[in-house]
Amino acid sequence: MTATLAPPVRIGRAAVGALGMLAVATGALESVVTPTLPLLQRELDMSPSEGALLSIVLLITGALVTPVAGKLGDRYGGKRILIRLMAVVCAGGLVSALAPNLPVLLLGQVLQGAMVGALPLSFILVRKHLPAGESKVAIGVVSGLFVGGGMAGTLSAGPVAEGLSRHWMFALPTIAVIGSTALVNRLMPHDPPGRSDDAGVDWPGLLLLSGTLVTLMLVLALAPDVASQPLALGALILLLAAFAGGWTAVERRATSPMVDLRMLARPAVWKSCVLTFVICVGTSVAVYLVPQLFAVPSEDYGFGASATAIGFFLLPGAVAASLAGPISGIGARRYGSRAVVTAGIVIMVTALIALAAVHTEVWHLVIGKVMIALANGLCVTALVTGTATSVEQGDTGIATSLVLVTRVLGYAVGAQASGAILTAATPSGSDVPAESAFVTGFAIAAAVTALSLLVTRTMSKGAKE
Repeated sequence: MTATLAPPVRIGRAAVGALGMLAVATGALESVVTPTLPLLQRELDMSPSEGALLSIVLLITGALVTPVAGKLGDRYGGKRILIRLMAVVCAGGLVSALAPNLPVLLLGQVLQGAMVGALPLSFILVRKHLPAGESKVAIGVVSGLFVGGGMAGTLSAGPVAEGLSRHWMFALPTIAVIGSTALVNRLMPHDPPGRSDDAGVDWPGLLLLSGTLVTLMLVLALAPDVASQPLALGALILLLAAFAGGWTAVERRATSPMVDLRMLARPAVWKSCVLTFVICVGTSVAVYLVPQLFAVPSEDYGFGASATAIGFFLLPGAVAASLAGPISGIGARRYGSRAVVTAGIVIMVTALIALAAVHTEVWHLVIGKVMIALANGLCVTALVTGTATSVEQGDTGIATSLVLVTRVLGYAVGAQASGAILTAATPSGSDVPAESAFVTGFAIAAAVTALSLLVTRTMSKGAKE
């Protein structure tokens, strides 16, 4: 007789609620750095380039962890991997909360980046333990609560950091993550492991991609100091070339590559990757420069905004980003994905040009950030959806992972380039960069983003209903 696996245990509202609480807590922990970055730079004596690195290191880790977490979840069970992943996140949150300096805080953020893999694992668990109709509702609830947690973190980080300390701004959401993880462990039944993948995890590809991304960030961070450290920068460029070349060679030969570069030969995929990279470069420039401009002292040319005020100023942009996904989906069904992407690019270019030309009032920056967040959400959602539907079902994960990697690269390059521009334009002995640096950053981002319209003209219109 052959043994049969018992069907997964159906979960109730309490288990879904526990996953929702975990989504709120991780969303809050993920979002505390952005509104308080100027405060962290002052307290830890960071340069703008170092601040840019701090703002993106969590995202880089997440891009590396997410595909590995999915494979391990299929092999050993989603709950088992989720709990272990959240243990790493909790450790990272505690390291960030206790960090006395920038290197330790960077380590904490690297560990916290594991949280990016938690949301897909939550979706896997919901789909295993609920019927199709109910699982869609549960996934929507968990996704919405993650966005809500991000908004809560954006609003609360400033008051907590200023009223208590920067340590508590990491500690409080970490405590919430610990508590919600314990609830998930108690209420969520174990799911049976799936069939093992003989090819396993592409560990060499993962390590080489990690080295490539980290070295790229160091090159961009040192670029403003090329005159004083030419040998160090040259050595890093050679190391970057070695990592990138090694990663390309390994991925092309791997049986089950982390990122299948052969998929880039397909026009729909490489066009989506190019557009995603360029659009995310433009978005990350605004994500980094706008809070910095808010924080510039009012006696210079800025607004002298506190971390609390910056959080409130950034909130409308977070709301716009949360609405962009559904709007993009509706627009793509009605007009096609190319029309949605083109509209998003035009909105973003307009906003970046406007910020470069006019940024003398708070509402200028708030409206500009809202437009950029909306445009980014419209474009990225349409590109990911278009990529997923342009390939065979079995290639969906490979194709979308390429878009994910290019998205991270775009954010990383944009943020580090912005930090480098501010660092280069900061006079010796001063903490305030020249106003022209912000104008330059927004203008360059607008020009680069506008070039992507050349690619959108060659895209297929996409499915319309």
